[in-house]
Amino acid sequence: MANELSVSPDHHYYFVTGRLAEAAVRAIVEAIAKEQGFFYTIGVMPITVAALITPKWLLRHLHVPKQATHVIVPGYLCDGLSEIRARIDIPVLCGPKDCRELPEWLGQPRREVSLEQHDIEIIAEINHAPRRPPSDVIDEAKSLRRQGADIIDLGCDPSIRCPQIADYVAGLIDEGLRVSIDTFDPWEAEQASRRGASLVLSVNSSNREAAIDWGVEVVAIPDTPQDIESLHETVAFLSQRHVPMRLDPILEPIGTGLMESLLRYAQLRRDYPDAEIMMGVGNLTELSDVDSAGINLLLLGICGELRIRSVLTTQVINWGRTSVRECDVARRLVHYAVREGIPPKRLSDQLVMLRDPKLHPFSPEVLQSLAETLKDNNYRIFAQEGQLHLISAGLHLSDDDPFRLIDELLSREQSSNVDPGHAFYLGFEMAKASIALTLGKQYEQDQALHWGLLTKPENHHRVARTSRHRDRRSGTE
Repeated sequence: MANELSVSPDHHYYFVTGRLAEAAVRAIVEAIAKEQGFFYTIGVMPITVAALITPKWLLRHLHVPKQATHVIVPGYLCDGLSEIRARIDIPVLCGPKDCRELPEWLGQPRREVSLEQHDIEIIAEINHAPRRPPSDVIDEAKSLRRQGADIIDLGCDPSIRCPQIADYVAGLIDEGLRVSIDTFDPWEAEQASRRGASLVLSVNSSNREAAIDWGVEVVAIPDTPQDIESLHETVAFLSQRHVPMRLDPILEPIGTGLMESLLRYAQLRRDYPDAEIMMGVGNLTELSDVDSAGINLLLLGICGELRIRSVLTTQVINWGRTSVRECDVARRLVHYAVREGIPPKRLSDQLVMLRDPKLHPFSPEVLQSLAETLKDNNYRIFAQEGQLHLISAGLHLSDDDPFRLIDELLSREQSSNVDPGHAFYLGFEMAKASIALTLGKQYEQDQALHWGLLTKPENHHRVARTSRHRDRRSGTE
């Protein structure tokens, strides 16, 4: 939105917002006011989300300070601005919809959000590691480190002891990796600890006596997820013997006690205000028929608010194959959101993979005008509001089915330039455009669809094709 405000130190601006954005608006406006030297008041309306404010509702709750010279309302009220202005005797301006755009709206250069910091450690498990050759385990571990893992967890086979477990650990240590061992077998834990493993998952009443001699940090868990008292007993046992630990009351999947397990994490934080706690987020991502990114962000958000500083994840199931990367992005979003007291929105689109944050459709008038003004036979493709559009000089075809659209094109005289190369190109772009329509993504011709952290850039095939065929006939653009 264009800036309607000419900032002056003689003015007193009254910024209207909801409760959710209050902290962010105060911080932003305070910083700008110090730089530009104006006076201000923040009006927090009795509503959580400013997007739900209507002009009539606002006028019932608005109490403009006497010293105010201007009222600035959220961008969601732009359509009802005349109704508000008719009842207020000082200028009423429509600010941006997102309070983070206020600096730009007020004439300040946009500040980049830094997501470098985080305070959650990612433990990435390699399931059934002893069933695989050591070289394969090392290769996967190095890949997991590149994806964001801080510790590589060797998941042992509970049905059989691994005599070479120390060699597996030593191989990872030699690569400069931090290693944890996931086993209840005291012998495996002891061997792994001797060769450099720094964490043992997990310890309860069945093996806690052996843990005294390992000399490493352990993860204390209950004997069963519902038996929280057994966790307290193990914590007391290990504390008395000065065994370093982090606690995990066990996250349970949906249908077997998810909500109760989340409550146990909250209660555990109250019971042990300063303890290190770990959450095994893979118990939900691997056992739910849903893409993992949203679950990972939500669970790491819970971790951020409860000061849970480590998560255990794995990426065995196909829909969770990028969980480590997702957790790496999520922990940065969460850290910023918790620190600043704002929702993790408009900070990064790396976890917005299935759909796009925002669509930018052209009006029907713009598309028709394009068809009427184009002078060349190159094809422009648009995908918006449920329709595919194919436009060139004097041609504007639209349909929701790419096959019908191409059939219609080939029946026209303009299709004389559709040679096999053009046909392949149009088919490739039409497929992308159809995917964009299906999922609600922004389609830009000759650009890769945006898949968040999974996006792979595409070459500009259109430019190359046109340059090769320009001398022979009018090509596809």
